[in-house]
Amino acid sequence: MEPAVEPAMEPHTITVARALELPALRRGLPEVMAAADRLHRPVRWVHAGEVPNIADLLKGGELLLTTGLGLGGRPAEQRAFVRRLAERDIAALVVELGSRLPTLPAAVVDTARSCGLPLVQLHREVPFVAVTEEIHTELVNEHYALLRRAEDVHRRCTEVLLGGGGVPEVLRLFADFTANPVFLQTPEGRLLYAAGPSPAPPSAAEPLQVWGGLPAAGLPGSVAVDVPGQGPAARARLSVPPVNAPLAPVHRIAAERAAGLLAVVLLQARQEEELAARGRGDFLTDLAEGRLEVADAPAQARVLGFRPGPGPLLPVVTRPADGLVPADGWSALAGAVRKELTAVGAPVLVGVRLPEGRVPLLVGLRGEDEREAVAARVATALRAGAARAGLRPPVVVVGATATWATAGAELRHAAEAAEAASAASADRPWHDARHLAVDVLLWRLRSRGDEELGAFVDRVIGPLLAHDRESRPALLPTLETYLACAGRKAETARELHVNRQTLYDRLGRIARLLGADLEDPGTALAVGLALRARHHVGGRGRGGVDGPLPPLPRGYPTRSGQSGGRVG
Repeated sequence: MEPAVEPAMEPHTITVARALELPALRRGLPEVMAAADRLHRPVRWVHAGEVPNIADLLKGGELLLTTGLGLGGRPAEQRAFVRRLAERDIAALVVELGSRLPTLPAAVVDTARSCGLPLVQLHREVPFVAVTEEIHTELVNEHYALLRRAEDVHRRCTEVLLGGGGVPEVLRLFADFTANPVFLQTPEGRLLYAAGPSPAPPSAAEPLQVWGGLPAAGLPGSVAVDVPGQGPAARARLSVPPVNAPLAPVHRIAAERAAGLLAVVLLQARQEEELAARGRGDFLTDLAEGRLEVADAPAQARVLGFRPGPGPLLPVVTRPADGLVPADGWSALAGAVRKELTAVGAPVLVGVRLPEGRVPLLVGLRGEDEREAVAARVATALRAGAARAGLRPPVVVVGATATWATAGAELRHAAEAAEAASAASADRPWHDARHLAVDVLLWRLRSRGDEELGAFVDRVIGPLLAHDRESRPALLPTLETYLACAGRKAETARELHVNRQTLYDRLGRIARLLGADLEDPGTALAVGLALRARHHVGGRGRGGVDGPLPPLPRGYPTRSGQSGGRVG
């Protein structure tokens, strides 16, 4: 069997060879019986054990100490024992000879050689606890040394930034540390910046030449870490291929720390508008959650540039239709929305709330009578701003007019209504929070994990949902239209574009499926609620009807803000 090519180890990494040189093992008079060319393998940990299934307890990289009790008495058992250890990729097998095992069985030695597993026999008894303690102490010391070197690089990068440097300076410093070219790229793979070590090693290629010649999969042994953004997606990627010198664990640790600094630098370039919008969003959140003295609110709003007249305030909350904004999209969204709102013709205070993924606003009205017109203009501006930022049309909810004393409660209700409206989504330019009271109630039940809502949908309209999945024509639209028309059959038939006999047939089938009289007021109320509730359980019932409920909506708002972030 050809020996595998081992990656180069950092000079101070604990290897099998170094472990054998330590006093505790050296006193055992170690003799290498197999794979002497692989003693440079790194030792991750030390383990002692005597059971036949010891391989199942290992993770790889261990130096296994044993007296041979678990080897088994037959050659087949011994070969299987060694093969399982090799498959676990342990660093080495060390067997202490003695009265129980005077010599190593030939099956053990031959199998270790064929598998390329370093096999060492100890001719003298040694306390395994002393070996374990000694090697573990070395491992801890080496890990601490790695952390110190990585910390030193992090400190130097920080000093570069504090001295006025930026991404290029940090990358050049890191390239000097690794003695290799360093690349910063987008998550999609587009090169943003390349830096090489200075002075360059003899015959080293320019960084851009290296980038052009790199295979798509990268080089084995490369270090690559994500530069975090504002959300779950990475903002960029830092990569170091080992073209001039091998890379060690310390280089990965240092790269991860450098990535954190780069994230801060990359965000600064587009942060001004977003920071201002987040400050306004925090103010509106404090107002909504009652953390702000109402008497202080007008003055703080003026500091933020909001100077409404003596008329009422109009709270508005908008959120993306899918609840998500790309990590680098909030700055663009905040800027675009603010520009569009200049055409509204009324004072507007607009903020962003990243934790909940919302954009809260307060609009100053001259009078109650202009609520509808201003709400329509604000909704148009918000949708246009989202489009300019490359997002889908958002859900816009307009609350009831308020004073400074009631604006917080109305903002909180509008935030809840925005979640409810997105669950019960209807394609409208904007929703009136006053008309969503039932949806807000149903959404609260769903958000608090109350499984009764899904069960209620199943009990009331489950058979109808099951029918529509398997049969045509679907009867659900007929029922929804019938209830929307308040049970007026002629009007329902016109809305559905069917004749009255067809409508009667469908209503009869619905009544039989549900086992209920649709003309009974109590039945109509229960069915209407179930139809609205199904939007808040993902358009489905529970269990056997349509499967399990979807995850809870993000950012459920409360006064304490403990369920999903602060409202606003």
